[in-house]
Amino acid sequence: MTAPLIRTSLDHVTEWVFDLDNTLYPRECNLFAQIDTRITHYVMDVTALDFASARDLQKTYYRDFGTTLNGLMQRHAIDPDHFLNTVHAIDYSPVDPHPDLIEAIAALPGRKFILTNGDTGHARSVLARLGGAHLFEHVHDIRAMTYVPKPHRAAYDGFFDLHGIDPSRAIMFDDLEKNLVVPHEVGMATVQVVAGEDFAHEQVEAWELGRSTGPHVHHVTADLAGFLRNLP
Repeated sequence: MTAPLIRTSLDHVTEWVFDLDNTLYPRECNLFAQIDTRITHYVMDVTALDFASARDLQKTYYRDFGTTLNGLMQRHAIDPDHFLNTVHAIDYSPVDPHPDLIEAIAALPGRKFILTNGDTGHARSVLARLGGAHLFEHVHDIRAMTYVPKPHRAAYDGFFDLHGIDPSRAIMFDDLEKNLVVPHEVGMATVQVVAGEDFAHEQVEAWELGRSTGPHVHHVTADLAGFLRNLP
């Protein structure tokens, strides 16, 4: 198979695809920490494990199945709607309005999408806090993926087909480098959005914060708004 062309210039991009959690808002606000804790308690309820054991299983499913939800569906046949409604019952106030980011995204030429392993309701709540509810043509969520999440190829293929996206003219922004493997393979430009160097949180595993130097990560930024503003 021919290696995908890595473009350093992004002047070819007409389709802008953003992950949601820890990408459109900074990981440092710890919004996802609330979801993470609620997922642990959900795993406890399903498995009757203690907190520490449930957390270990949660992270194992997250790593191996793409989402804890996918692991729970595969191994415990849970109701995905009940799971999503439960874990997203959180306080969204840690997400501050971000007019600089909203302005930078609005100025991008072409269509803008969200591709998230969360659900649409959660995405809308985040966007309302950021001030960007009007920016995106579509939120392609875990239900639209038929619960097969990133980084699985089917999650991306269904998204491309539904919206008529040519990957060679698209770019993917995601905080997890493993979620950029398929975008790179199909010809998208890729950007890993990372936390600041001094970020540390006991709920976050080291692999979740990893910065890859692999060929599937074309650009890395800890400042998404700044990255977008500085595009030619």
